[in-house]
Amino acid sequence: MTGNPAEGKPKEPFAPLFNALAVRYPEPRLALVFSNPFELLTAVMLSAQCTDERVNRVTAELFKRCPGPADLLKLTQDQIEDLIRPTGFFHNKAKALQGACRVLMERFGGRVPERLEDLITLPGVGRKTAVMVLGNAFGRAQGIAVDTHVRRVAQRTGLSAAKTPEKIEQDLMARLPQARWTWAGNALILHGRETCGARKPHCTGCCLKPWCGFPDKTAGEIVRR
Repeated sequence: MTGNPAEGKPKEPFAPLFNALAVRYPEPRLALVFSNPFELLTAVMLSAQCTDERVNRVTAELFKRCPGPADLLKLTQDQIEDLIRPTGFFHNKAKALQGACRVLMERFGGRVPERLEDLITLPGVGRKTAVMVLGNAFGRAQGIAVDTHVRRVAQRTGLSAAKTPEKIEQDLMARLPQARWTWAGNALILHGRETCGARKPHCTGCCLKPWCGFPDKTAGEIVRR
């Protein structure tokens, strides 16, 4: 549920940039595999410092054994750690998952809440995770999730000169109508992964090249300054 990128127009002078991004990623979807809000919440929590591909391999088994928060709470922390070990930082992640599931059962009847202010009360859940869950599992655009990919693309293209995720998010939200926030976050994440890499971006053929300030070594010049 990424929202319709045709709803609302991006604000000038960034409309051409976002239009080019929309042509490349009309309906961007997260690479994480999930079928309900609890699965997405769990997958996003496990994705910290881990590839989506590895998370998907882990959750394929995890969700068979623990389809809901009550099922996960039946396991010991050691058992959870064994299941999620390949994602790294498994001790802290297992502790956070247990805590989040406990709050889901005690306060929300075992259901993932649909309000940002409720989601961020869960252990291990910050604004970025909450925004991703709300936008992609519930179709509620409450912000733009700023990860390392979004930060890199936003700074290189001049969408934001800010240094912190919070300020970058504010800049991005100011440049788009709310209906397109989830779409923009997903599209920027995909573009950062597929094209605008940290060390070796694929500048040739990049849809955002006209607005980018990264030195294009293949062309021997800086595209935008």
